[in-house]
Parts: sequence; C-alpha cells; structure tokens
Amino acid sequence: MSSIRQDLAECYDLAPSTERAEEMREIYETMDRVVPPPDWAVFAPYVAAINKLKKERGAVILAHNYMTPEIYHGIADFVGDSLQLAIKATEVEADVIVQCGVHFMAETSKILNPAKTVLIPDMEAGCSLAESITAAGVAEMRAKYPGAPVVSYVNTTAEVKAASDICCTSSNALQIVDAIEGDTVIMTPDQYLAQNVARQSKKKIVFWPGSCIVHELYTAQDIRAYREQDPDLAIIAHPECTPDVVAEADFTGSTSGIVDWVHQHHPKRAMLVTECSMAANIADELPEVEFAKPCNMCPYMKKITLEKVLWSLHSMTTKVEVDDAVADKARLAVQRMIDLSRKLGI
Repeated sequence: MSSIRQDLAECYDLAPSTERAEEMREIYETMDRVVPPPDWAVFAPYVAAINKLKKERGAVILAHNYMTPEIYHGIADFVGDSLQLAIKATEVEADVIVQCGVHFMAETSKILNPAKTVLIPDMEAGCSLAESITAAGVAEMRAKYPGAPVVSYVNTTAEVKAASDICCTSSNALQIVDAIEGDTVIMTPDQYLAQNVARQSKKKIVFWPGSCIVHELYTAQDIRAYREQDPDLAIIAHPECTPDVVAEADFTGSTSGIVDWVHQHHPKRAMLVTECSMAANIADELPEVEFAKPCNMCPYMKKITLEKVLWSLHSMTTKVEVDDAVADKARLAVQRMIDLSRKLGI
C-alpha cells in the first residue's frame, strides 16, 4: 500500500482538510451521527477525488449495505442487498462498475455485464460462505439427491453458480424454494439460511454445511441477555443467523428487509443482529431510533476502503474477469433468480 499511497498523493490532494470537510457538509450530514468531524476531515478529500474521478471514467459505484458509512453515503451511486445490487447491475448504463462489496458480488456484476469493466477495490475481499463450497460440492449433493433442483445462495463463486439451477438471496430464498418444481430442494452453501427457510416451507430442504463467520457468532443466549437488560428492545436478525437466534428475534429479514422494517416500525431502541455497519448506515436516517451495537464485523467487507476505491478507479487494474463458458452457465442461474423475483413481485 505504501507505493499506492505515494502514487495517489502525487495525483490528488488527499491531506486531511477541515476546509474540504466544510465544503462537503451536505454529504457529511448523511452520516454525522456516526462519523466524528475529525474522521470526516480525513475522508472528505478522498470522497471528493472519487466522486470527480468516477464521472471522468464513466463509472458507477454499487455498495452493499455492509460498507462503512463514508463509502455507503459518501461515494455510492446505488446501495442495497445482494439482490438489489444484482438487479441494478443489469440496469446501469455506465461502462464501468465499481463493486464495493466482496468478490462474489463483483463476479455477479461481471456475469450480468460481460461487455462492461467491473472493478473490485480489493481482490482479497472474499467471503466465508463462497469459500465453503465448490462446483464439486454441488455435484456431490446432486449425487446424494438425484433430480432435486439446486438453489445456490448468491454468496458463491461463478463456478458454483454455473453448477446450480437457480440462485437466491436472503430476501427471496423462501419464495424461490417454494416456486421451483420438486418436493426436495438442495440449498447451498448456507446451512442456517436453509434451516430457517425449511421452517417456513412445506418442501424437504437438504443443505450444504456452510456458514457466515459474522452471523454464526451470535447466540440465542446473547439475544436473551440483551432482552433481559432491555425488554423493549426490538431485535432484528438476519436469516444467516442460527435458527435459535432467529427464534429469539422480533423480525428476521435480509439486509434490505431489515432497513425497511426499522423504517416502518420506528422502534425506540433496536438491535440489528447482523454485520455492524448496517446500524451505522441507517442511523442518520432514523434519529429517533437508538441502536444497540453488538459489533460482529466482516473482515472481508472491511477490506474495501476509500483509498482502495480511489486506487481502483485511478489505475483501472483491479478488473474482475470470469471465464466465458462459466459465465454463460452462471448467468442463467442468476437471471432465473432475477426473473422469478420480478414475477413474484419481490
């Protein structure tokens, strides 16, 4: 990073600046509840440089809900969960997409836009779920359950998507499973998402034993302890959490579902049982809500920083490529998900 910093410093004025921070007060007001003024003085020059450069490059920035506030509010053109970003990737007209998220998300954007340049600011921004299964694992499940359709979470590599029948996200998993043919459905790779879907579906669901390193850390005992301390606390969990945790929650939903629920219900106090940037990113939108902050942080998501985004756009060297044959098969699985989601009105 030292050589990258030197290169960027020669091309952009990135020194902390209270003057630049004040000039960009309108952006700062979207995050001032969670980003202290000294930090904003550091971030503001990067935000200004990125927003200028993305226009010059004809680029759009897609940012997942787990990005830090300075990325989520400061530079993103579109934010959302993995389904929302996958759909948006098919709609943008820009020639360059910068994916502020983990690698499988950037692969998905490239799969859906083979002619576009897709950049990820850090190639090492992986995912424990994506790394838990391979195409061989999908073949193993098919051999155990002949004829059963394979529904793979978007948190998978292009090779796994290509080996699957259809993809899903946490926001549409139940609807996808219920809508496809077959009494038995194979779900990969998140065992807890599969178990939580199975509790609501009439179908037999078999699953691969993968899990998210962030969500599996939460326990039902933790949740009960928070509720005992504050009985009025609204507890909202992500379906990648264990079924025991989900059973303790007042609501369970995808990252976009969590955002929508808090906006609709305006609880006095809320705890989001998911990656900790979620609460930070919606805090300024909901000043009347006090967020309890258990913080399980995704180390992969946090590899994406303003500095790396600027370098990615500046150098155009962090391009994501997917083999054409793999991409063609993976595109079918992702597009089936998007088309079915639209048909079902999700």
